[in-house]
Amino acid sequence: MADASWPAEQLVVDAQRGDVDSITALVAGSHPNVRRFARSLCATPEDAEDAAQEALIILYRKIGTLRASGALASWMFRIVRNECLRRARTMRSDAPLPDAAVSSAEDVVLQRIEAGRVAAAVAALPAEQRRVLIMRDIQGYSGRMAAEALGLSTAAMKSRLHRARTSVQQSLRATPRPTTGDTA
Repeated sequence: MADASWPAEQLVVDAQRGDVDSITALVAGSHPNVRRFARSLCATPEDAEDAAQEALIILYRKIGTLRASGALASWMFRIVRNECLRRARTMRSDAPLPDAAVSSAEDVVLQRIEAGRVAAAVAALPAEQRRVLIMRDIQGYSGRMAAEALGLSTAAMKSRLHRARTSVQQSLRATPRPTTGDTA
């Protein structure tokens, strides 16, 4: 049974055929649901608003590519999810570097080696654990948001996250840390 809060299937069909009034009504009728999706998935309210607007623009432009008229909700959820993930990746790459001064070239090398060890440990995780770990610990998603974005229950997400963190810790313990050459 279709969710009554989404526009009627006939409106979707008419919009797919290119009826401008139907497309306009479809975008307006989908807006509350799209905003709700975005608020539950994006890290900030500003990103949620931007993601919702982008998703509605995509809906307006590409409604004709939707294969099944009854799949509007899942299609829009995927668009919003992808937009929120894109914004989170952009936010992470634009984050300012900390003001802490590096004391020497040796410290820089040691930090890079340590980062490489962590990256290798994360890369060695099974894909489902790696995705959860990255969303929670690197991208900063809440547990609920990560679970929803991955299509998991909160309990399943927590279980995978715990296994991922444990595996990374064990891997880091098993790999020897670099030492400094100071023997003075």
